[in-house]
Amino acid sequence: MATPVQNLPRVLDAGPGRVTTRVQVAPGERVFPGHYPGFPIFPGVCVVEHVHLSALAAPPEPGLVLRLAAIESTRFLSPVFPGDELDIELTWERREEGWRCKGVARTGRGRAAAVRLRFTERSEG
Repeated sequence: MATPVQNLPRVLDAGPGRVTTRVQVAPGERVFPGHYPGFPIFPGVCVVEHVHLSALAAPPEPGLVLRLAAIESTRFLSPVFPGDELDIELTWERREEGWRCKGVARTGRGRAAAVRLRFTERSEG
């Protein structure tokens, strides 16, 4: 799977219906030279991708294979800069059409984004 981000999140804690991950935003990310020259900011789409990758790393049930069906909502609250640690807290909710994942991404300065994703289950193979 190709991803626009350099580092992958690591799971710090997981429990029933909730997950916490962390990822270091590498200063050498390919997106920084163009976003924005002289004042690099991690693009919102990359923050959403880290929420997505966090969800795939720790699904709500062991062995569950998920497929992203929709980005239901995003709200960007503060910038993410090169070198920031991004902590992502996920909560899972079973829905009729699959799973809803609510993610809050934070840096040391506070909340950076709130993201709501919808996943469907898929069989492997």
